[in-house]
Amino acid sequence: MKRSDRLVAMTNYLIEHPMELISLPFFSDTYGAAKSSISEDLTIINRRFQEDGIGYLASISGAAGGVKYIPRVGPEHSQSFIERLCEDLEDPSRILPGGYLFMSDVLGNPSIVRNIGRLFASKFADLDIDSIVTVATKGIPIAYAVASFLNVPVIIVRRDPKVTEGSTVSINYVSGSSKKIQTMVLSKRSLDLGENVCIIDDFMKAGGTINGMKSLLQEFNANVCAIGVLAEAEDEEEERVVDDYISLLQIKNVDANNKEIEVVKGNYFQTSNH
Repeated sequence: MKRSDRLVAMTNYLIEHPMELISLPFFSDTYGAAKSSISEDLTIINRRFQEDGIGYLASISGAAGGVKYIPRVGPEHSQSFIERLCEDLEDPSRILPGGYLFMSDVLGNPSIVRNIGRLFASKFADLDIDSIVTVATKGIPIAYAVASFLNVPVIIVRRDPKVTEGSTVSINYVSGSSKKIQTMVLSKRSLDLGENVCIIDDFMKAGGTINGMKSLLQEFNANVCAIGVLAEAEDEEEERVVDDYISLLQIKNVDANNKEIEVVKGNYFQTSNH
C-alpha cells in the first residue's frame, strides 16, 4: 500500500475509534508496513489533527502500549461555532408562546449536533467516563454525539417504565421550574454499580431534572463526573439546584412582546479542560 493510501486509511480508523488504544502491531499487520513507517505516519497524522484543531494522538509506551485518538476542539474553532449558534438562536421567529424558544431544528441538524458533541467530549475526555446519561427526549441526539466521541454507551432515563426495559429503579423528584412531583425510571440492567457517568441535557432552567437524574444514579452508586447542558436559562428569581455543570449557551432574555432574544456564550470558556 502506498504511504498516501495508508495515511488516509489510518486517519479514518483513528477517527472512527476515538479513545480506543490501538497497538502499532495492529496497524503494521493491517497495512503491511514496518513499525518505523507506522510511527512516522502517526507523527504526521498527529500534527495534522492538532493543526486542524480536532484533537491529538496520545502515545502509551510499554508492551501493552499504542496510540489513542483524543478528541479536542481548539479554542478558535469552539469560539466561532458557539458564536454562530448564539446568532442563529437570536432569530425572533424562534419565539414560542410562553417565552420558549424553538430549537428542534438545531437538535435535528446532524452537523450541528456532532459539533456540540465534540465540544463536550473535549471537556470530558480526561475523566475516564463509562457512559453518557440523558433523559428522554430532546437531549438524546446530543448524548449520542458526545458518546460517539468518547466511545461509550448512552443510557436513557425515562419518565415512565416500558415493558421492554425489564425491572427498573424509579424515584420521585421535584421539577425545578414547575415545582411538580415527577417520576424517573431506569432499567436495572442499564449500568453497572460504581460507573463513572456524564449527564447530558439540552436545556436547564433551575436544574430539577438534572438533580433528579443525580438522585436516580445514586441508586446505582454511580459517580457523576460531569454535567453538560446545551443551553441554560438565566433566571434570577429561581434558585439553581445544580451548580457544577458546563453550558455552551446562556439564554439571557426572551422578550415575546418586542420579539427580542438575547443569547450569549455559556460557561464553557470559564472552565478549563480537565
